[in-house]
Amino acid sequence: MDQANILIVEDDADIREGVRILLESENYQVEEAENGRKGLELLTEKIDLVILDIMMPGMSGLRTCEEIRKTSNVPVLFLTAKAQESDKLLGLVAGGDDYLPKPFSYGELLGRVRALLRRYYVYGGKGETAKVPEENYLDLSGIRIHKEFNEVFVNGEEKELSNIEYQMLLLMMSHPRKIFSAQNLYESIWNEPWFYTCSSTVMVHIRKLRVKIEPDPQKPKYIKTEWGKGYKFDGIH
Repeated sequence: MDQANILIVEDDADIREGVRILLESENYQVEEAENGRKGLELLTEKIDLVILDIMMPGMSGLRTCEEIRKTSNVPVLFLTAKAQESDKLLGLVAGGDDYLPKPFSYGELLGRVRALLRRYYVYGGKGETAKVPEENYLDLSGIRIHKEFNEVFVNGEEKELSNIEYQMLLLMMSHPRKIFSAQNLYESIWNEPWFYTCSSTVMVHIRKLRVKIEPDPQKPKYIKTEWGKGYKFDGIH
């Protein structure tokens, strides 16, 4: 993990250079792109994390992230001068995993980078894949999920979930029919202090998860909403 490959997509050359120097000092391998199209050209299977500026001329960071998500579940950390909650939600909807407003401290950036890479390696199964015993899977109502790696099947069809979506599903499937409040989910998965605005972040990820696993996301079979209380996995028959 010390030799993780990180792609920086940022149109500001000074910011790009500063982030590159910081990451290289921590033994990360770094590639740079000055715009979204160049970033997409540099995105290969060896990239472990993308640091992506939202506000770029030409192809925006949001559009770039949407294109990345068509082929890859690599973690995406958004950098932006905007700090409004609505902009954060747009980034999450586009497929981002985390969000860091400018100006940011290098310590905060490194903390986010390490956390995303850790999740990618632990939950994403990055690296060599070994045959695992059946007890490492959880099977409920047609959903089969690995207890350690991001491997999910719905009625035999493999689903590509983000790390956050995978952790959310695993937590709820591990405690079927238990109601998790938005605060429970946020503090358990993001490992960050809860603020009332975080409920929107949880809601966005619940909606994205439903789109991927539910036969009809508008009438969820698995992830049910208990109004005023929270969410639960309730696909057991």
